[in-house]
Amino acid sequence: MAMFWIQFVLVLGAILLGVRKGGVALGLIGGLGVSVLVLFFRVAPSEPPIAVMLIILAVVTASATLQVAGGLEYLVQLTEKMLRAHPKYVTILAPLSTFFLTVCVGTGHAVYALLPVIADVALKTKIRPERPMAISSVASQMGITASPVAAAVTTFLAFTIKTGHPITLFNILMVTLPAGVIGVLAAAAWSFNRGKELYEDPEFLERLKDPEFAAALNGSVTTLDKKVTTTAKVSVLLFFAGVLSIIGFAVYPELLPLAAGKPVPMTTVVQFIMLGFGAFIMFFSGVKAKDIAHSSVFTAGMIAVVSIFGIAWMSDTFVTANKSFLVDKIGMMVKIAPWTFGIAMFCVSAFVKSQAATLIIMLPFGLALGLPAPLLLGLMPCSYAYFFFAFYPSDLAAINMDRTGTTRIGKYLLNHSFMIPGFIGVGVSTVVAYTITRFMF
Repeated sequence: MAMFWIQFVLVLGAILLGVRKGGVALGLIGGLGVSVLVLFFRVAPSEPPIAVMLIILAVVTASATLQVAGGLEYLVQLTEKMLRAHPKYVTILAPLSTFFLTVCVGTGHAVYALLPVIADVALKTKIRPERPMAISSVASQMGITASPVAAAVTTFLAFTIKTGHPITLFNILMVTLPAGVIGVLAAAAWSFNRGKELYEDPEFLERLKDPEFAAALNGSVTTLDKKVTTTAKVSVLLFFAGVLSIIGFAVYPELLPLAAGKPVPMTTVVQFIMLGFGAFIMFFSGVKAKDIAHSSVFTAGMIAVVSIFGIAWMSDTFVTANKSFLVDKIGMMVKIAPWTFGIAMFCVSAFVKSQAATLIIMLPFGLALGLPAPLLLGLMPCSYAYFFFAFYPSDLAAINMDRTGTTRIGKYLLNHSFMIPGFIGVGVSTVVAYTITRFMF
């Protein structure tokens, strides 16, 4: 037992240190953890998550090609047109837009270009910007577990293969997509009347007495003045064609060729489909390969790959080495009260800041404890909790892009704009996902 706790402290310390350092440090320190576990504690190293890493590489490369081709900018323009056409409903439409934008492109980083537009629409309509801004940031991350090309979804898909009763991509989306939409709508409904009306807020009115502050509010933020090329529009169509192809093969696996008597695994299909359609976008748009490699989406994706490489390898090595202890000591408690596993996953996510990384850390625990894959699927929305400390880039961007200052981190750190929408969104979507899995499986 003592050896287990020593190893546990090592793994936990490595995760916390990696989170504190940020960037690729999580992966590097995870690799160091594997070295210590193998060479000092003499445990056998598990297999690194090669399939998950390759899926992320393929999806990120295709998404980065779409970004360089102007496709993301075109999607943002379409969304802005809708928001400006119905400004009174920005608190509902904005989070739904950020949610589905993430669902479509597989990354929450696409939201940054949309946040200043949401703030501007709210301000021009005299709606308190905090209302749509906070939930829009939260919704952009909730969309990850509902995207067929997101790393978190493909991570879950890859891990369920180990259970012997794999859950299909279509099964995952049938649970997470409606659960995510209902969760976003619930949080948006609460946000609709949150806080004082903008021009009745004494803090805002006090700031308005400052001529420089008042002048800053008179500016306008828009993407509609930028010309969108035909190439950008076609790149979006090609990217969506790739996503739809993946969904089509998930629904009709008989269309796939057989390998060893079985259809080609969907984890492999996602890889070659996204790389292939990324190549189509590159050929059609004429973008340069070096520009793809230097794009913000590609950089963020590569950091995620390195982080997942080290941290997942370390976590799986630890779990595999201590599987019997975990099953004996914790298994019964988790089976009696499975919601405790969801809470544990939520707590890990609050620090790790990645749903894919959270799942990679926690799924081996769940499998070792004998939790069924459908139960883990029902708890999947709990992998998003990094709104808790409001230090995620999309949250910080929402704060900085709200010129009125209503979207903020409070005096006591945790009383920030994202806390309640986050809890409502994740809580409702988890309850809905869990309920759907009970009827589906």
